[in-house]
Amino acid sequence: MNMKCPNCSSKDIGKIGSHQFYCWGCFIELTVNGEKMSVYQVEEDGTLSSLDDLFFGEELPQDFPHLHASS
Repeated sequence: MNMKCPNCSSKDIGKIGSHQFYCWGCFIELTVNGEKMSVYQVEEDGTLSSLDDLFFGEELPQDFPHLHASS
């Protein structure tokens, strides 16, 4: 898998779920749903805080794999 984090441009991205990824460069979680991407900061207690307001309206980067939920 060759993709870059939309936040820090690191290529050190791990897949943690069918539509979820984790960036080891800046420690954010990415969720992909079709053409929409959500970005979260992982808090110390394990909860997720949305960073979508920082990335609102962005489309998926060209090198990000297009994942679609199977019906």
